[in-house]
Parts: sequence; structure tokens; C-alpha cells
Amino acid sequence: MLRSIPPIAGREAELRVAMQNNAPVWTGQSDLNLEQMRSGFACALHMHQPTIPAGVDGALISHLQYMLDHPGEGDNHNAEPFAQCYRRMADLIPQLIEQGCKPRIMLDYSGNLLWGVDQMGRDDITAALRYLTSDPLMQRHVEWLGSFWSHAVAPSTPIPDLKLQISAWQHQFADLFGCEALQRVRGFSPPEMHLPNHPDTLHAFVSALKDHGYRWLLVQEHSVETLQGEPLSQQQKYHPNRLVARNSHGDSAEITVLIKTQGSDTKLVGQMQPCYEAMGLQEQTLGGRTLPSLVSQIADGENGGVMMNEFPEAFRQANQRTRDSDDGCVAVNGSEYLELLEASGFDSAQFPPIQAVQQQRLWNAVSQPISPQSVQRAIDQLHGQDDGFHIDGASWTNDLSWVKGYENVLEPMQQLSAHFHARWDDGVSEQPSTTGDAAYQACLLYLLLSETSCFRYWGQGLWTEYAQTLVQKGEALLQQMPIAST
Repeated sequence: MLRSIPPIAGREAELRVAMQNNAPVWTGQSDLNLEQMRSGFACALHMHQPTIPAGVDGALISHLQYMLDHPGEGDNHNAEPFAQCYRRMADLIPQLIEQGCKPRIMLDYSGNLLWGVDQMGRDDITAALRYLTSDPLMQRHVEWLGSFWSHAVAPSTPIPDLKLQISAWQHQFADLFGCEALQRVRGFSPPEMHLPNHPDTLHAFVSALKDHGYRWLLVQEHSVETLQGEPLSQQQKYHPNRLVARNSHGDSAEITVLIKTQGSDTKLVGQMQPCYEAMGLQEQTLGGRTLPSLVSQIADGENGGVMMNEFPEAFRQANQRTRDSDDGCVAVNGSEYLELLEASGFDSAQFPPIQAVQQQRLWNAVSQPISPQSVQRAIDQLHGQDDGFHIDGASWTNDLSWVKGYENVLEPMQQLSAHFHARWDDGVSEQPSTTGDAAYQACLLYLLLSETSCFRYWGQGLWTEYAQTLVQKGEALLQQMPIAST
């Protein structure tokens, strides 16, 4: 029987313990030799379909289901091709292995896409993903990346909800594939590659990732800068870095990052450009030692004609070419690359420190002592001096905003978050007795869904109305319960 509420809470303590297991995952089974590598390419496929209140009587359904039910609207005729994209790596990877190739792919699926596939009874997709996740041979070639459950964008997500989004995705994944499979999820892919640059949000984001067991983060090239406020050097884009986040209380947190290079065009992965870029790179020197250069890239795995139609053959050709050339350029997954470096003696402390964009300007303007008040004064001062200064974060593109013009979504969403935490943050909110409660999980579901980025992507209209409906339903659930005093 399908559940009306996805598995998004109730196992916090169990999963937190599981994710603190630091045993190597990849080095024991990798068939790559670091000393024989001069360069590598790490490609990730991002898959997402939002959950929308568009079923019978406003029921929550996957947008993929809506597409199938309304094939005459827009591009909805692509629904089944999209569905096939969600499962096709289970065909491509084994085929290439049989041909003597060493393919690699990283998978980034939103939690509500995984739930939606389950809601729809698409056992063909679920079985394919389970095979890629659990088969011992596939585990060498396929890496899962964690994400936010409902494809929220971090900079405009209320800070207390960052950990809820992270935890909900881990619950969903563990429910589908098991706790042992979750332990192998070491990297994190933020939706829209959107990295916060407000000090408090960024620090909370990095801290939440570390608390939930993640070891590294994929970031967009132009969303970060050096500690001197400069763009990353050409060389620095092709090796790991260390993202340092400092908040308005002077606390610091850091995490290893791999750099997603270039822009957002799906052709970069759809035509396997990272492979051909890596073929032209040589080893680098870091801390007096050499390491292979790494080209990291991510793209929508289903969206657009290139990904639907051209990617499979391009993926085959790239892997066949690296097999045949045997010149030290290889496909490699992110965690595998980092573990191979660690096994050879590299320590993450050796990776150069970087920070989110605009941090240098901000910290130069902050008066001492550092405090939330002095940071806010500096932000206000810089806003007044330069229209180009912002703390909205940076993502795969800078030509749209998930904030400007969406007050009618953001303000109700933030109010719902405040009401949710007023009701449930009573000191035991991560205890099974609370998070396993059906009322808690129902309220949590609507909170997470209201934060989905899709509702602030297409402009005003149907999609913003979806968000408002979700907020209204969440508020109605909360109003059935007394609000805890603060």
C-alpha cells in the first residue's frame, strides 16, 4: 500500500550514527591507480520532478504524473521519455562494462522525485535505481550524491529548515535502498548549485552537512572566490579546495569542495565535454606533490533534447575513447577521487581555502568586534554603496532570482516555517517520539514542499499558486494544534 506521507522523519538518531562511519568506501573496490592517472572527469546527472497539489481534490502528486495525465499541455508529451531517463543508466553502465570500459556516473535525485516514482508505482524505475545502488559491481561505477529533499535553494531557505531538508532526503534514500547504501553517500549536490553567501546561512549550511555525515560539496565555479576575493585560478578549478564559512558570531566551519566548471548548458554533460576537456589536462602540483587534474560537471539528466536523445551515445563514445586511448585520462567519481588522494597521503587540510563570493568585501567592511549587528551594518553599508553587492547567494546562472518578485511566496513560506518550529521545537524535536508522529510528519511535508525552487522559477501564476496552496494546507494542519509558547 502506498503511503500518503513519504518516509522523511523518525530515524534521525539511527541515520546520524550511520553517516558518521568514516571507513573508506571506494579505495577498497576501485580499479583505478592514482599513479597512472594524469586527469579525470566526474559527471553527475541531476534529476527532479516537483510534488504539486494537482491531483484529485488537490491531492499531492508528482509533476511527472501530471505530465502523463495531461499530454497535450506544453512539453508534457516528454513525460515517458523523462521517465526512461530516470532508469537508463541501469542499461548503459552494464553495457559499457561488458565492452571493457570503466564508466563512472554520479546521480543526484531529489527526494520528492524518488517519492513520486514510488507514488506512481513505477517499479521499473525503482528496480533500476536499486540495481545501480545495491549491486556489488555497480557500486564501483555509480555514486549517489545527497541533496535537499524537495529541491529547495539554500540561500532563501529558513536556516532551521536546512537540516530538515538534508535529513528528509537521507530518510527517503535509506527507506528505498537501505542504511548501508546511505553510508556510501559522501558528497552533496545543492539544488541549482545555489551556494549561500550570507555568513550565517552559509555557516549553518556547511555545519548541517558535516553534522549529517557529508564529506564534500559540489560548488559552481563563480559562486566562490579566494580568501583575497579573487576568482579561482585556472589551475585551482581542477583540484579540491576547502570551503571556509565564518558566521556573524565568529564561528567557522569548513568542508572539502569540488568545483563545477563553466556554465549551465546541459550540452556540457550531454555531449560529454568534461571528458574531452580532461583529455587536454596534465597532472598538477599541490603542496609539493602531484595529483591528477579533475573536471567536475553536473547537468539535468532528462531536461532538453540533448540529454534525452544525444547523451546515451555521447556517454558510450567518451568511455570507449578513454578505454582505447589508455593515456591516463579516466572517468572517476568524486568520492573515489578524494579517497584515492587520501590513501596516497593527501590530507584535506592541504587543499587551498576558499570562500563564498562577496565574503572578502563583506568582512573588510565589518567593524570589530564581530557580531550579528556589525555584520548587518556592513551589509547595509555595502548595499547602499554598490548595487552589485548582494547576499542572495550564487547559482548556475545569475540571470534569475529565487527572491526578487516572489514576496507572495517567500513571506508565507517563512511564516509557515516559524509556526512549524514554534510548535515542534520543544527540545525533543529529533526524538522518535516526536519525529515519528504522523502529525509532525504531515506538517513537515508541507513545510518542505513549500520551499521547492520550482515555485519561484517560472514567474507569477500557476506555480506560485501551488506554493501558496501548500503553505495554506500546512498552516491548516498547524492550526489544529496549540502553538508552543516561546
